[in-house]
Amino acid sequence: MGALLLALIIGAQFITIFVVQPIGALPEGRTVVIARLTKLNFIDSADAFCDRTMGGVSLLCQAAVLGKVTKEGPILLRLPYSATLYQISTGGKHYDR
Repeated sequence: MGALLLALIIGAQFITIFVVQPIGALPEGRTVVIARLTKLNFIDSADAFCDRTMGGVSLLCQAAVLGKVTKEGPILLRLPYSATLYQISTGGKHYDR
């Protein structure tokens, strides 16, 4: 148990669990594990990043963040969408599409 916790703590320094909420182009959503990019939290999403850095969420900001993540963040693992991880990333906020 201790080894798993230690691995999680160390891994959190080098990876981001990035949640893509269901949108038109990806109606089922997605959760990806990527190599950590600067300014991203351990559990993050485009909505959370936009709200944190721009003070709100817009389609332009979401598109820019998703573009940056897919271009610069090597995807290590693809998983199904997780509403729980999305809620963690946004601090419980939900943004309508």
